[in-house]
Amino acid sequence: MNLLGEFLRARRELVTPEEAGVPVIGVRRVPGLRREEVAMLAGISSDYYLRLERGRDRNPSVQVLESLARVLRLDAAGREHLLGLASEKPHRRARRRVERVPPSTAQFVSLMPFPAFVEGRCMDVLAANPLAGALSPCLTAGRNRLKDVLLDPGEQALLPFWEEGAGVMVGHLREAVGTDTSDPRFVELVGELSVASPLFRTLWARHDVRPRGSAAVPFEHPVVGNIVLNREKLHISGTDGMMLVAYHPDPGSSHAEKLALLSSLAQVHLGDRGDLAAADRHEGGPR
Repeated sequence: MNLLGEFLRARRELVTPEEAGVPVIGVRRVPGLRREEVAMLAGISSDYYLRLERGRDRNPSVQVLESLARVLRLDAAGREHLLGLASEKPHRRARRRVERVPPSTAQFVSLMPFPAFVEGRCMDVLAANPLAGALSPCLTAGRNRLKDVLLDPGEQALLPFWEEGAGVMVGHLREAVGTDTSDPRFVELVGELSVASPLFRTLWARHDVRPRGSAAVPFEHPVVGNIVLNREKLHISGTDGMMLVAYHPDPGSSHAEKLALLSSLAQVHLGDRGDLAAADRHEGGPR
């Protein structure tokens, strides 16, 4: 697989001649920049750039990569991804990883006063607290965040800017996986979404790379209405790419009041479930 060449070609097609300062003469038959234009702007020969894109030379110098990153207008995350692709080493096909949440992390998530969950490297929800499930039914263990945003109408109704969010999440997936594209879970997820979602196919072809971090996320919740929460994504030490994800409101805001109401309703719901379970046990019902 020519990951370096695929990335260069995709990013080249996203840079317009105007952005690169290249005069436009006549009709252009390709989107973005031509190969020879990238080579000229990067200070390398057209033949050498062609070899890079076609996978005939996979060991460019750091100086060449830095020049290409500049021409392709890559941000810091894209630059690091490009450097990682060029340093890729052959490896055997990996076995499916079993992602296990550390017990202390699972306990911490369950005790958090905000919606929180643990996200795996391919955006699988590995553990979640009840308030996360109250915010969205999709925030429960066993779900996949990217699949839900792209394919679940209920999740899309909850997120008013779900298409924009999907683009960010696709970039998160590329950043998380890097060059380890033989991971069976990654192969399975990308294959499934490529078949089921035209939007995913379009976004995936862009080769965007985005670091996972903080953002303000608006929700249109069926119970509390519009609520904006700050999302934090924190690496869990000692794991292979797991993230602790938590949503919290600005203190004293109307959104904090709405989250408190949602939390109260979730506690009532849990209490009702507990009462039903106790009644079943008392009457010899199902356990």
